[in-house]
Amino acid sequence: MQSVSEAGSALREAVKESVRRNAWLFIIQGVLMTVAGIAAIAYPLMTSVAVIVFLGWMLIVVGVVQGFSLITAREAPHFWMQLVSVALACIIGAMMVSRPEAGLLALTLLVVVYFMVEGISKIVLALTIRPLPNWGWVLASGILGVALSFYLWADMPVTAAWLLGLLLGINLISEGVSLVVLAWQARSAA
Repeated sequence: MQSVSEAGSALREAVKESVRRNAWLFIIQGVLMTVAGIAAIAYPLMTSVAVIVFLGWMLIVVGVVQGFSLITAREAPHFWMQLVSVALACIIGAMMVSRPEAGLLALTLLVVVYFMVEGISKIVLALTIRPLPNWGWVLASGILGVALSFYLWADMPVTAAWLLGLLLGINLISEGVSLVVLAWQARSAA
């Protein structure tokens, strides 16, 4: 039987070979993701609305598909709860498609709450690990998260218009660049 480290090593080699073989496809994908990220940052409102409308349609599709699967499952346990779930998915999806500004506001509020909770938890962690080296970086990260949440909250209606597009753009750029670098290095190592 193969040991865990041998299996891990074999998996790493297989992935490395796959990336090396398809390096140009990964490079093209990374460049496209980076360009899409730059466009998302350049047009954050349009990107934010597109994300909300896309999520709305996804909820509608999921609700309809789940609804069709429930038609033959009336005797299934918790049928009525599943039916309520179907209705909510379709209603919320339709609301997001018809009123994307409300969806933007709701998701932005969730992001602000996330930054606040994450920041507070990092501050608590930093104070807990305080004797360890570099604990100040964790504290600074927590303080930044809390400060960012207050900043975003203070400018709330305006924040909702650009925050999701900006975050998506940053994510696309970081993933795209990392994919290009990974593929380029794998190609060069051949």
